[in-house]
Amino acid sequence: MVFNFSAGPSTLPRTIVEEVRDELLDYADTGMSLIEMSHRGLEYRDVHEEAISLARLVFGVPDDFSILFLQGGATLQFSMVPMNLLREGLSGGYVLSGAWSVKAFSDAKIYGEAYEAWDGSPVNYSRMPKDFELNVKKGTRYLHVTSNETIHGVQMFEWPDVGVPLIADMSSDIVSRPIPWNLFDLVYGGVQKNLGPAGAAIVFVRNEVFELENREIGRYLRYDTHASENSLYNTPPMFTVWLIGKMFRWIMGQGGLSAIEATARAKASRIYDVLDASDGFYTCPVELGCRSLMNVIFSLPSEELTARFLTFCESSDLVGLKGHRSVGGVRASIYNAMPMEGVDTLVDAMVKFKIENE
Repeated sequence: MVFNFSAGPSTLPRTIVEEVRDELLDYADTGMSLIEMSHRGLEYRDVHEEAISLARLVFGVPDDFSILFLQGGATLQFSMVPMNLLREGLSGGYVLSGAWSVKAFSDAKIYGEAYEAWDGSPVNYSRMPKDFELNVKKGTRYLHVTSNETIHGVQMFEWPDVGVPLIADMSSDIVSRPIPWNLFDLVYGGVQKNLGPAGAAIVFVRNEVFELENREIGRYLRYDTHASENSLYNTPPMFTVWLIGKMFRWIMGQGGLSAIEATARAKASRIYDVLDASDGFYTCPVELGCRSLMNVIFSLPSEELTARFLTFCESSDLVGLKGHRSVGGVRASIYNAMPMEGVDTLVDAMVKFKIENE
């Protein structure tokens, strides 16, 4: 069995992949595949509505939030957020905690007044900010945070409470822990890490946002358009939504978000324990307290050793471990569907490689 540590698209539970395989050619005895059917048909409508209902149940989403399935992944949200929420006299503060938040900030500046509330580049994006470090200006409509940076391996465990609504890109740690909804006006994330195959973003929007959003933009780019049509304004990413529903049922079968979070901590701890006990053979640049539970990044003493380690891992069916090209090193993405067996196999490989190469 191959263990896929890719940062995304990432591994899915084998039981779900097998279930999809068995249902793909003939969905619910209709003689057709679901992905061949009309998105206006009863069969798909049931799938769609169940996925939304399960999302509300699993996340504990309050009634005053709408749940949207949108195409374009999280990257489209870098534009949709400021396009909808910023207008004259209102600005957006951005916490720059790594590569993805920098991209969100860069796009936001195109559509309205956006500013750096905190910049982690002087510390090489090795940690998240404390509340007292955040510069939140008067007239700030929202503070945008990226809860987990896949490239730099930092995660936000304490949400800022600075008197303005939060907006969060949770692409790489969504469905890994409960969300304190009282702090947020909008939460979004690409689903291809923890919730299904690539092809959609899930977006949670407080309904009050619709009353204040910009209506001088194309209808597809407006949140109220999709909320009023239950994410069926146009043809949705049907295959992806279908699997999202299956993933929510799988998460419930694991015990829900609290159990998922406990498992994530256990998996990450096994890898970090090996890093910290390696006497510098493996090093993690992220400060304690900010280390990601989803993306564990580390390096070896040389690029030559790193290359040999990656080859060694591949020989043990451990794939997708090469670090992002901008930072190098090794990255082990241990999303929800990564079984403990995969983590244990990686840990064994790390220990063995160190013994053989010290």
